[in-house]
Amino acid sequence: MKYQLVSFKTCPWVQRAAIALREKGAAFDFTHIEPDNRPEWFLKISPHKKVPVLRIDDSISLFESNAIAEYLDETIAPRLAPEDAIQRAINRAWTDYIPTFASQVTGAAYAKSEDDYTAAIAKIDEPFGRLEGALEKQGSGPYFNGARYALVDAGYAPFLQRYFFLDGIRPIGKIEKYPRLNAWAKALIARPSTHSFPPGEFEQMYREQIRKRGVYLSQFVQAAQQAAE
Repeated sequence: MKYQLVSFKTCPWVQRAAIALREKGAAFDFTHIEPDNRPEWFLKISPHKKVPVLRIDDSISLFESNAIAEYLDETIAPRLAPEDAIQRAINRAWTDYIPTFASQVTGAAYAKSEDDYTAAIAKIDEPFGRLEGALEKQGSGPYFNGARYALVDAGYAPFLQRYFFLDGIRPIGKIEKYPRLNAWAKALIARPSTHSFPPGEFEQMYREQIRKRGVYLSQFVQAAQQAAE
């Protein structure tokens, strides 16, 4: 089959679908569009007007990253979801928590003032604490279920990566308090499938996005760029 993944370059939800494709060893093409200039052909194939969209054989369009990941897992070996039904349900429940996790962990990227930024940073401990507790059952392996990589890992990887990006712009110092979460996050970042672009190049894209957004953190991105020159 021919797979085409329609994307914004820095979209974490697209990244989740791309990770699943790479974990499957499935060849696919990226088509990047601009968030502020979504072409007419894209609007016709994306009912929610959002990315990702996975085009299959130029004839079928799948949308929403969770649905795309599950479709890929059901149709392309190796299976990433746990074989055990209970463990699979637990993984799915934690996958459903990702939007809340993402909002609380990366909310600082959208804070318009110092007060908003401080409030956003204060929210990070709750989701980090919840995941630290969930990871107590992972055993000695580096991933959510232990030694075996799963769809739930693919779902969290983009947002943990962005936490580290934000921490690099202005130190947050939260994840160090959660040793299991910190180790899991670093294992996900180290996995080649996480990356659609060279890591340094992608971090620079993310920083530029923050700068253009004109939010509170943008002033620190500019300072960092000037210091590097």
